[in-house]
Amino acid sequence: MVQKNSDPHGRYNHLITQGLTWLTAHQNPDGGWGDTTKSISNISTSMLCRAAFHIAGAAERDKDCLGKIENYLQDHCGKTPEEQAEAVRARYGKDRTFAVPILTTCALAGLVSWKEVKPLPFEFACFPQSWFRFLRIPVVSYALPALIAIGQAVYYHRPPLNPITRMIRRLSIRKSLRVLEAIQPSSGGFLEATPLTSFVTLSLASIGLAQHAVARRAVDFLTKSVREDGSWPIDSNLATWVTTLSINALASAGELEALDDKESVLEWLLRQQYPERHPYTGADPGAWAWTDLPGGVPDADDTPGALLALHHLRSGYDAFDGADHSSIASGLRWLCHLQNRDGGIPTFCRGWGHLPFDRSGADLTAHALRAFGIWRPSVEDAWLQMLSLRASGVITRWLGLPLPALDGVIAAGLLYLQRVQRRDGSWLPLWFGNQYAPNDENPTYGTARVLAAYRDLDKMNTEPARRGVAWLLSAQNEDGGWGGAAGVPSSMEETALAVEVLLDAGVAAESAVNKGLAWLVEQVEAGGLHNPMPIGFYFAKLWYFEKLYPIIFTVAALGRALRKLSHRCETARPTDSP
Repeated sequence: MVQKNSDPHGRYNHLITQGLTWLTAHQNPDGGWGDTTKSISNISTSMLCRAAFHIAGAAERDKDCLGKIENYLQDHCGKTPEEQAEAVRARYGKDRTFAVPILTTCALAGLVSWKEVKPLPFEFACFPQSWFRFLRIPVVSYALPALIAIGQAVYYHRPPLNPITRMIRRLSIRKSLRVLEAIQPSSGGFLEATPLTSFVTLSLASIGLAQHAVARRAVDFLTKSVREDGSWPIDSNLATWVTTLSINALASAGELEALDDKESVLEWLLRQQYPERHPYTGADPGAWAWTDLPGGVPDADDTPGALLALHHLRSGYDAFDGADHSSIASGLRWLCHLQNRDGGIPTFCRGWGHLPFDRSGADLTAHALRAFGIWRPSVEDAWLQMLSLRASGVITRWLGLPLPALDGVIAAGLLYLQRVQRRDGSWLPLWFGNQYAPNDENPTYGTARVLAAYRDLDKMNTEPARRGVAWLLSAQNEDGGWGGAAGVPSSMEETALAVEVLLDAGVAAESAVNKGLAWLVEQVEAGGLHNPMPIGFYFAKLWYFEKLYPIIFTVAALGRALRKLSHRCETARPTDSP
């Protein structure tokens, strides 16, 4: 159990009470909890919520609420603690990134035995970062804080029987804690995320380290990030991500000139690029994270998003000065160097391919290909000028990004997309899911995002693209919209993504596009822009919704439609008689 004297003065009692009250108010009718207020109940969140009441000492006070969750767990997840623990492990497979923290929390609450909690080899954190890809760490690349803190908690509460393992881990405690302290951002929040920071704090408190510098900074982060209603967000913000999405949507709609003070937006976005090696993942300089806060980690979805936005903000190569060239070149190099042997692009680190979240992703690869494609003419110009020896300054700025290498990366990425296309013509994304679709997957999102790469690379007439378009057309619902898969309730997010890419799919898609546009317009008029739907990431095992998604995606779809369809009307208009 967590030590009772972790907060001897009761400084956080009001926050705990508010949080428990919020949880009680948002319990689903079936007795469970989902990840968001719009989410279906699941075992992971339900087990964590139940543990929170017990750890907070509120089991008696909120016995009615806990009675409902007990019924839900026994009906859906198993009658015994052992069966429920096994259900949690089954949800995540070999990946311990979430299963171990959830079961650790339940063990600290006295709800499952420590025998149900798999150990984490926190001693691996003492090795150089360059070794991590070879150590087959059982958590994903971004979860190093959990590996250390939770690993030490499991070791403390259930020491290994093997004397050699026990000795190695005992000797690794101090050094791994120093690593944990070194990778903690100045904000105190690991990844700027409430769950990960909370798991670390809870684990440290349970082994007598509630006053450790890491725990104190983490608690400060948690107390500052609580919302007025007593809840906590999963992430502090997605500022960089939604900014680049918004810029790119306005560009797609032909409305970027309406943006006030583009220069300030450009300067802000350039400031978010990481100029130094990242202390957390060891990532090279040149990439972007999802947030402007210090706990972000450079990744392969935000980096191409930023590169696309920078191109749109500076309408082409000649508008950039030398510093801008250097930023773009380093971002492109970063993405190129991240490419795995299979030709795909992973999220954070190259070569961590044995766990699902660290493998190459179709959506990430497609996003990177779009960035490569939009900047390729600039690289080609520099390459041609180098060959003619006419512009050594330009070559210096683009040094390290030769055209043949970039073309090779693009070709390998396209081959990867072709290989991972499913038999039905769809692609599955890594980051996004749909809670109503089979297996919580979202082939609509994945297919639309991959087709956007084929569109931008002028390859919509290739066989993979034609098959992708055919699948997307077959997945349209009778109401004209799209959900995460065929037969799944339509949403503004998925419909807008499908419509935007199908606008470039030719005559065969015109009828579907018209129906999709009609559905979108109807939803906008009904206030649907303010009704975001839960979007899953981490193979749809963790959910969130973002209020800007329906707005951003719809602006891109309707704006692009207005541009393209207006042009068609102008082209089709008969000439005046003489």
